[in-house]
Order: sequence, then structure tokens, then C-alpha cells
Amino acid sequence: MTPFGALVVFVIAWWLIFFMTLPFGARPPDDPEQGHAASAPERPRLVLKAVVTTVLAAAVTAGFAYLLASGLLDWRPDEPL
Repeated sequence: MTPFGALVVFVIAWWLIFFMTLPFGARPPDDPEQGHAASAPERPRLVLKAVVTTVLAAAVTAGFAYLLASGLLDWRPDEPL
């Protein structure tokens, strides 16, 4: 896998995992302030979710690179077109 390919896999995995982790631990406040959305989370903990997402995306990218390097996953055709 080329460095550019690894970067693309990492970025796609990062965003997918980040959007999957956003709902965890998010709950609306008991009494929202006037002018705030009632559904806005009280403590979204975005930094923690970004760190966890980075670690998981790195693991997914490493796993994908391993599958490509080992030959278990192959994206290239056997014959040239």
C-alpha cells in the first residue's frame, strides 16, 4: 500500500468511526438554557472521542495494510486489462 493509499484509508476510517462514536455518552441537559437547542448534548467530550477515533482508525488502517500485504485481500486483477 502506498503512503497516499494509507492516508486515504486512514481519513475515511477516521470520519466513519468519528461519526459512529458521536452518540456515545451524549445526553441532553435536564433544563436547557433559553436560546439553546434542547437536544444539544450537555458534555459532548469531543476531544476524548477524537483521540479514541484516531487510535481505532490507525488500527483499521494497519489491519487493512496487513490484509493487502499478506495477499488475503487483493484489489488488483490477475490479468492486465
